Amino acid sequence: MDKPYDLTPLDPGERARLAADLSEEERRVILHQGTEPPFCGGLLDEKRAGVFVCRLCALPLFRSSAKFDSGTGWPSFYEPYDPAHLREIHDTRHGMVRTEIRCARCDGHLGHVFDDGPKPTGQRYCLNAISLRFVEAG
Repeated sequence: MDKPYDLTPLDPGERARLAADLSEEERRVILHQGTEPPFCGGLLDEKRAGVFVCRLCALPLFRSSAKFDSGTGWPSFYEPYDPAHLREIHDTRHGMVRTEIRCARCDGHLGHVFDDGPKPTGQRYCLNAISLRFVEAG
Protein backbone atom coordinates (compact mmCIF):
# COMPACT_ATOMS: atom_id res chain seq x y z
CA MET A 1 0.00 0.00 0.00
CA ASP A 2 1.23 3.51 -0.82
CA LYS A 3 2.20 5.69 2.09
CA PRO A 4 -0.20 8.53 2.91
CA TYR A 5 0.93 11.98 1.82
CA ASP A 6 0.58 15.20 3.77
CA LEU A 7 -2.29 17.08 2.13
CA THR A 8 -2.14 20.07 4.45
CA PRO A 9 -2.58 23.14 2.23
CA LEU A 10 0.61 25.12 1.78
CA ASP A 11 0.77 28.40 3.63
CA PRO A 12 1.09 31.46 1.37
CA GLY A 13 4.79 31.90 2.15
CA GLU A 14 5.68 28.32 1.18
CA ARG A 15 3.58 28.53 -1.98
CA ALA A 16 5.31 31.79 -2.94
CA ARG A 17 8.74 30.21 -2.29
CA LEU A 18 7.93 27.27 -4.59
CA ALA A 19 6.39 29.55 -7.24
CA ALA A 20 9.53 31.72 -7.35
CA ASP A 21 11.20 29.09 -9.58
CA LEU A 22 8.36 28.98 -12.13
CA SER A 23 8.75 30.42 -15.61
CA GLU A 24 6.28 33.04 -16.81
CA GLU A 25 4.34 30.39 -18.77
CA GLU A 26 4.29 28.01 -15.79
CA ARG A 27 2.92 30.84 -13.62
CA ARG A 28 0.23 31.64 -16.20
CA VAL A 29 -1.00 28.04 -16.28
CA ILE A 30 -0.41 26.80 -12.72
CA LEU A 31 -1.18 29.93 -10.69
CA HIS A 32 -3.69 31.68 -12.97
CA GLN A 33 -5.65 28.74 -14.46
CA GLY A 34 -4.25 29.07 -17.97
CA THR A 35 -4.06 26.39 -20.63
CA GLU A 36 -1.04 25.47 -22.72
CA PRO A 37 -1.53 24.89 -26.46
CA PRO A 38 -2.19 21.26 -27.44
CA PHE A 39 0.67 19.04 -28.60
CA CYS A 40 3.33 21.26 -27.04
CA GLY A 41 3.96 19.58 -23.69
CA GLY A 42 7.05 17.44 -23.31
CA LEU A 43 5.13 14.76 -21.39
CA LEU A 44 2.62 13.89 -24.08
CA ASP A 45 4.75 10.99 -25.39
CA GLU A 46 6.18 9.94 -21.99
CA LYS A 47 5.73 6.16 -21.79
CA ARG A 48 8.16 5.06 -19.08
CA ALA A 49 6.93 3.56 -15.81
CA GLY A 50 6.63 6.14 -13.08
CA VAL A 51 4.50 8.82 -11.50
CA PHE A 52 3.42 12.26 -12.66
CA VAL A 53 3.69 14.71 -9.78
CA CYS A 54 2.60 18.30 -9.25
CA ARG A 55 5.15 20.67 -10.80
CA LEU A 56 4.78 23.07 -7.86
CA CYS A 57 4.71 20.85 -4.74
CA ALA A 58 5.64 17.33 -6.03
CA LEU A 59 2.48 15.62 -4.72
CA PRO A 60 1.91 12.37 -6.70
CA LEU A 61 -1.06 12.90 -9.03
CA PHE A 62 -1.16 10.17 -11.69
CA ARG A 63 0.56 6.84 -12.34
CA SER A 64 1.94 6.21 -15.81
CA SER A 65 -0.10 3.00 -15.91
CA ALA A 66 -3.31 5.13 -16.02
CA LYS A 67 -2.07 7.28 -18.95
CA PHE A 68 -3.66 6.92 -22.38
CA ASP A 69 -3.59 8.69 -25.73
CA SER A 70 -6.81 10.70 -25.91
CA GLY A 71 -5.86 12.38 -29.19
CA THR A 72 -6.48 15.79 -27.60
CA GLY A 73 -2.87 16.95 -27.48
CA TRP A 74 -2.66 16.96 -23.67
CA PRO A 75 -1.50 14.16 -21.36
CA SER A 76 -4.60 12.20 -20.33
CA PHE A 77 -5.25 9.72 -17.53
CA TYR A 78 -8.28 7.61 -16.60
CA GLU A 79 -7.75 7.70 -12.82
CA PRO A 80 -5.73 9.71 -10.29
CA TYR A 81 -2.96 8.40 -8.05
CA ASP A 82 -5.34 9.07 -5.15
CA PRO A 83 -8.62 11.00 -5.52
CA ALA A 84 -7.77 12.90 -2.32
CA HIS A 85 -4.76 14.43 -4.12
CA LEU A 86 -7.07 16.39 -6.44
CA ARG A 87 -9.56 19.15 -5.79
CA GLU A 88 -12.46 19.60 -8.21
CA ILE A 89 -13.97 23.02 -8.97
CA HIS A 90 -17.07 23.82 -11.02
CA ASP A 91 -15.71 25.90 -13.94
CA THR A 92 -17.98 28.02 -16.16
CA ARG A 93 -15.26 30.15 -17.75
CA HIS A 94 -14.97 30.35 -21.54
CA GLY A 95 -18.71 29.78 -22.08
CA MET A 96 -18.75 26.11 -21.11
CA VAL A 97 -19.36 24.02 -18.01
CA ARG A 98 -16.38 21.90 -16.96
CA THR A 99 -14.78 20.44 -13.86
CA GLU A 100 -11.39 22.01 -13.18
CA ILE A 101 -8.85 19.95 -11.25
CA ARG A 102 -6.25 21.43 -8.93
CA CYS A 103 -3.60 19.97 -6.68
CA ALA A 104 -5.16 19.38 -3.25
CA ARG A 105 -2.00 20.54 -1.45
CA CYS A 106 -0.78 23.63 -3.33
CA ASP A 107 -3.95 24.56 -5.28
CA GLY A 108 -2.00 24.58 -8.56
CA HIS A 109 -4.17 24.38 -11.69
CA LEU A 110 -3.73 21.05 -13.47
CA GLY A 111 -6.44 20.85 -16.12
CA HIS A 112 -9.97 19.44 -16.33
CA VAL A 113 -11.75 16.11 -15.96
CA PHE A 114 -14.38 14.89 -18.43
CA ASP A 115 -16.77 11.92 -18.55
CA ASP A 116 -15.61 10.66 -21.94
CA GLY A 117 -12.61 8.53 -20.94
CA PRO A 118 -11.93 4.81 -21.33
CA LYS A 119 -12.94 1.94 -19.09
CA PRO A 120 -12.72 1.14 -16.27
CA THR A 121 -13.53 4.66 -14.95
CA GLY A 122 -14.95 6.49 -17.97
CA GLN A 123 -12.98 9.54 -16.86
CA ARG A 124 -10.51 11.62 -18.88
CA TYR A 125 -8.25 13.73 -16.72
CA CYS A 126 -6.87 16.14 -19.30
CA LEU A 127 -3.72 17.79 -17.95
CA ASN A 128 -1.44 20.65 -18.86
CA ALA A 129 1.99 19.02 -19.18
CA ILE A 130 3.51 22.21 -17.81
CA SER A 131 1.68 21.55 -14.52
CA LEU A 132 3.39 18.16 -14.12
CA ARG A 133 6.80 16.66 -13.60
CA PHE A 134 7.55 13.00 -14.36
CA VAL A 135 9.38 10.82 -11.84
CA GLU A 136 10.61 7.55 -13.32
CA ALA A 137 9.99 4.38 -11.28
CA GLY A 138 12.90 3.17 -9.23
